[in-house]
Amino acid sequence: MSAVLSPSPMPDVQPLPAQRSRGYWTSVVMRFTRDPVAMFAAFLVLLLVLIAIFGPWLSPADPYQSSMMKRLRPIGTDGLPLGSDELGRDMLSRLIVGTRLSLFMGITPVICAFAIGAAIGIVAGYAGGLTNTMIMRTIDVFYAFPSVLLAIALSGTLGAGIVNSLISLTIVFIPQIARVAESVTTQVRGRDYVEAARASGANAFTIVRVHVLGNVLGPIFVYATSLVAVSMILASGLSFLGLGVKPPEPEWGLMLNTLRTAIYSQPLVAALPGLMIFITSISFNLLSDGLRSAMDNKG
Repeated sequence: MSAVLSPSPMPDVQPLPAQRSRGYWTSVVMRFTRDPVAMFAAFLVLLLVLIAIFGPWLSPADPYQSSMMKRLRPIGTDGLPLGSDELGRDMLSRLIVGTRLSLFMGITPVICAFAIGAAIGIVAGYAGGLTNTMIMRTIDVFYAFPSVLLAIALSGTLGAGIVNSLISLTIVFIPQIARVAESVTTQVRGRDYVEAARASGANAFTIVRVHVLGNVLGPIFVYATSLVAVSMILASGLSFLGLGVKPPEPEWGLMLNTLRTAIYSQPLVAALPGLMIFITSISFNLLSDGLRSAMDNKG
């Protein structure tokens, strides 16, 4: 009698959990959150933005109310924790309210230059050839002048005021962003997926919109973030020279200008607007460095 072989029982195999593939931006966020310096800089920038938004409600006094009886009071004076300026106005209130205008003067030109310069650079980088040469040689003309001198010359020509300062700073930053955009776009233009899209019959607009923009806007944005600190310093310099914001508006560069005569009598009070400019500039620089490191996926 032949033995009937029963099939051996299959071993219990536990299914492996599906491994979730993290997207590029998810990895960028995770690398950024692991950087304590970048997170601290992001916290400071967020704090400054909140102060700029809610500044009028956070200021303990009227930043425009002057009193010659209280002029140039030192830090720690009763009712004036950060002292008073040359007209007796509360320095703490003016620094808080001035955050809005100072950040506006620093960020707005970079945003405008980012939109215009990125478009110019992407067109030049993707088109190549004679179009690239004509656009980039025109951009190179602006590099013959230092940024500070170019901003002063443009502001002096257009006249003092907030709008003219914004236009001047925007013109200063457009060539710098356009150069970076052109360089990144030239690298992406030669990638295999772009060549494949071109071979499939896609037009230039579709290729740029689908395949180029997503790969070049990140590096351009990181570079533009680093220009915010430069923009704030240049805007403050224009206000210091009388070419930017006009009195009695509380703007840090203008406050430095009006307090320059008090540098010997109340040096700590006179240095407060410069300290705010320094802290804000360092915060944006550290934030830009953290974003650059997080977006560098070579590791």
